[in-house]
Amino acid sequence: MEQIASRFIGRDDREVFFVMCLNTRNNVVAVLRCHVGSLNASLVHPREVFKSAILNNAASVIVAHQHPSDDITPSKEDINVTKRLVEAGKLLDIEVLDHLVVNSDNGFTSLKERGYI
Repeated sequence: MEQIASRFIGRDDREVFFVMCLNTRNNVVAVLRCHVGSLNASLVHPREVFKSAILNNAASVIVAHQHPSDDITPSKEDINVTKRLVEAGKLLDIEVLDHLVVNSDNGFTSLKERGYI
């Protein structure tokens, strides 16, 4: 999934938030640009993420955004957004499988691997 995220958003000069919608077999059914932020922030709302998921009949999602600075360290806001998305997903029965932070060098950080999901 990190290759998909890096291919779609790794080289943008602004923070861009993408949603990968997956079916019950974890196959990607859609990859959608959800939000475009500034040079150092992308304040995405759960309704934007889950609208894409619902319209694509997704069972789960993986979200991703890039840091134009190429620093893949999750910010406090990245962690807070992840927690909000996980909680919203529980209410909608759409699991958030991971939140990836990617850069232009195909590097990435998984917030799931870091224990935030």
